[in-house]
Amino acid sequence: MSFSSIFFLLMSLLFLSMIFPSAASCCTKLIDDTCKNASHNDSNFSFRFCKTSIQAAPGSRCVNLRGLGLIAVRLHRDNATDTRCYIRQLLGKKGLAPAVKMRLEDCLDMYIDGVDSLTQAIREYRDGNYAHVNVLVSAVMTYSTTCEDGFNEIKGLVSPLTKQNDDAFQLGAISLSIMNMQK
Repeated sequence: MSFSSIFFLLMSLLFLSMIFPSAASCCTKLIDDTCKNASHNDSNFSFRFCKTSIQAAPGSRCVNLRGLGLIAVRLHRDNATDTRCYIRQLLGKKGLAPAVKMRLEDCLDMYIDGVDSLTQAIREYRDGNYAHVNVLVSAVMTYSTTCEDGFNEIKGLVSPLTKQNDDAFQLGAISLSIMNMQK
């Protein structure tokens, strides 16, 4: 290729990039704006947690606000699924204190129900049944706080699920906030 051909190609690309701004920056702006508005209106999660969670999801840069809401509910379900698996791993360890084992079993039951509820919430979300999604997501948020509270009942007992429960609660709050923006 000659110098003039390369120069023409580079100039053409530069010109096209100025005429058609990057779709990725447009969609990144939607995530930024959505998380900024949502976290401003809800102190249960941070802008950074919202942004990094949603951006990590496949397809998050190619959707509208409704799509971001669906992604948030899916992230919540995925978190509940992972937490359920983690609890099963913890329960498989030998030498667990009876108080810890009992609370982990309670948490496992709640996360099993939570995964089912969030799977239903995804179907309801796709159908536009936001009132029912709100009920389902709110219930799972309650499961995560109830799970954590069970460990706090006994002085000195440390929850091995604090991060998972906190993440589950925040993902639920993000889902609800994005749904409220669509009204």
